[in-house]
Amino acid sequence: MPTSGSAVVVGGGIGGLAAAIGLSRAGWQVTVFERLPGDLDDAGSGISLAANGVRALDALGAGDALRAAGCFQRRVSTRSPRGTWLARMDGAELERVAGTPIVGIARYELHRLLRTLLPTPVVREEVTAVEGNAVVTTSGRHEAEVIVAADGVNSRLRKRFFPAHPGPVYSGSAVIRAITTEPFALSSSDFNLTWGRGAEFGHIGLADGRAEWHAVLTIPAGTRYPDPIAEMRRRFGSWHEPVTALLDATEPEAVLHHDVYELVTPLPSYVSGRVALLGDAAHAMQPNLGQGACQALEDAVTLAHALSSTDVDTALTRYDAERRPRSQAIARAARQTGRMGQQLTNPFGIAMRNLAFRAMPTSVMARSMLRYTRWQPPAKDGPGTQN
Repeated sequence: MPTSGSAVVVGGGIGGLAAAIGLSRAGWQVTVFERLPGDLDDAGSGISLAANGVRALDALGAGDALRAAGCFQRRVSTRSPRGTWLARMDGAELERVAGTPIVGIARYELHRLLRTLLPTPVVREEVTAVEGNAVVTTSGRHEAEVIVAADGVNSRLRKRFFPAHPGPVYSGSAVIRAITTEPFALSSSDFNLTWGRGAEFGHIGLADGRAEWHAVLTIPAGTRYPDPIAEMRRRFGSWHEPVTALLDATEPEAVLHHDVYELVTPLPSYVSGRVALLGDAAHAMQPNLGQGACQALEDAVTLAHALSSTDVDTALTRYDAERRPRSQAIARAARQTGRMGQQLTNPFGIAMRNLAFRAMPTSVMARSMLRYTRWQPPAKDGPGTQN
């Protein structure tokens, strides 16, 4: 029979906030704990949400706010460093096929709109332990029928409940990214990726007229640059515009640098007792398909639906059965895409890849792009649609 009760969400990122919203809408009393005292450290970057992520936010009652705060990606493209078009797609046509647009938004804006839908504020405390059906924080012990572990790629709760798992490993790539300081007109594409030798440069437009750019570099873990903008100019200064113009429009203090870690070894389950892992804690993946946040949103909607329609133990079993195969398959695909994309360094391989992309019909490219975005939220009395 359907159930409700108290739930604790550990982690106030996109997945944790979404899970809290979904559970609250299903009648649960939810407390979100986030150890960081302020905004998350990736809040200065941007994100593009594919159709499945947008549908998940629709299911959480956040879709209209997303569309109002975001920027629809109407022109989608891939290029070579010289500017040769490898692929160009009409975002409006993708929207027609998918039923919803690709939406670009600053992460801090997405965090903000999700927080406004929470019935209670996020509690800025660190969860230091889990004891039975309770979490322990700096303020005391908090009982819950369900604990949602949304504490990120370096999840302490994953390590606590799956001690034999090797944990995250470095993907071989790091992401350097920023949002331009002032409005920046993107004349050729709202969403572009450029693949070079062992590197990628991409950008998206944002609703306030600024642009977000990112560079993916194949470099050793822990590499840092005293002047990241100067390093980006050194690496990408000969690439097509608007690459250098985007760098010129960025203040050095706005630049973020993250090594990309992933769970190469898949977890045997996303559930341990009454604890459910969600988002990067469950399936941290490379960003090459733009599915990291989308999969966390799918997790949140699926978990909330399961917990609204049956008892807790059955619901968590259902959640694991629905989410683990799909999200782990997408994580594998993201890894493979990276090997074909920004991690490719062999000149012959790069030439063959570019030739294949240029020869590919737009319809085939569109189907490939939409392949992982066909998920639909669960119907009232059934599971979500995966394909």
